[in-house]
Amino acid sequence: MTEALSPARAPLRQTKLRPRHLLVALVVLLASILLSVLLGAAELGWQRVLGEIVAQLTGGMSPLSEREAAILWQLRVPRVVLGVLVGAALAVSGAAFQGVFRNPLADPYLLGAASGAGLGATLVITTAPSVPVQFAAFAGALGGVGLTWLVGRSAGRDTATLVLAGVAVGAFLTAGQTFVQQLRVETLEQVYMWILGRLTTTGWREVLIVLPYLAISAVVLCTCARLLDLLGTGDEEAAALGVHPGWVRLLVLTAASLATAAAVSVAGLIGFVGLVVPHLVRLAVGGSFRIIVPLSLLFGGAFLVVADMLARTVLAPAEIPIGVITAFTGAPFFAVLLHRRRA
Repeated sequence: MTEALSPARAPLRQTKLRPRHLLVALVVLLASILLSVLLGAAELGWQRVLGEIVAQLTGGMSPLSEREAAILWQLRVPRVVLGVLVGAALAVSGAAFQGVFRNPLADPYLLGAASGAGLGATLVITTAPSVPVQFAAFAGALGGVGLTWLVGRSAGRDTATLVLAGVAVGAFLTAGQTFVQQLRVETLEQVYMWILGRLTTTGWREVLIVLPYLAISAVVLCTCARLLDLLGTGDEEAAALGVHPGWVRLLVLTAASLATAAAVSVAGLIGFVGLVVPHLVRLAVGGSFRIIVPLSLLFGGAFLVVADMLARTVLAPAEIPIGVITAFTGAPFFAVLLHRRRA
């Protein structure tokens, strides 16, 4: 599968982002947002929600009561927007990691962000519940990536060494998380629910937490997309064209890790988004990161919004952890890819 899906071997059918690609991605994203706003666990009725939106746009009479309008604008809409931001962050980070490591199985959690965030969140849940979990998870994710970078740099400067350092650091931090969990078994359910991933909002606070980090990271990663294509030709060829491979990798990994840490801090560990979305884009339009990176940003948001809508409506009023939904989607996706490779 690795060879079949390798970004370095994927056909560069197109190397420029065309308006029709962007238009399709925007339509899909807006359609998923509208559908997710109209449908929810609360019995508001999609026609009445649509009437409320029209009333807000035209200044007309709303069919919703004050309480129902508050549910829509202070709970449901912020949650949908948060889903867009988290999905976009994970997908664009996954694309960036795959470009840096030239490995189709690289995901945003490769360098210890997940295990670091897990340890940080577990420490707070078990020992200091007054401290915001988002802050601890964000600091833990960045700490995990930083530790991986230090270990990798001390052992070598190639990307393979950095990946191995990520595996070692991830295992160490996960062991630490398990140890802390065993000390406070009464908090296991709370920690477990956080690990499975869940989009919860208390208004627009979580959106404002993620937004600045994603905005900065998205600008950096989209700007560096052409450089990721050049890295695919080899370090010597890229250097001959005036590119410094080491600095490009550092810049891209820093931006991708920042976006991942922000996403994990508010949504827990949601798997497969950073793997599935870049692969789908690559299969549809080719292997140029000038297309994959910006389209992963948009399709990633749409993917997670739809996943979250399923998570909160399939068993309503109960809610399925969103990580379960993305895993149900991601695992069959890779099985299909394996089958296509054998065909």
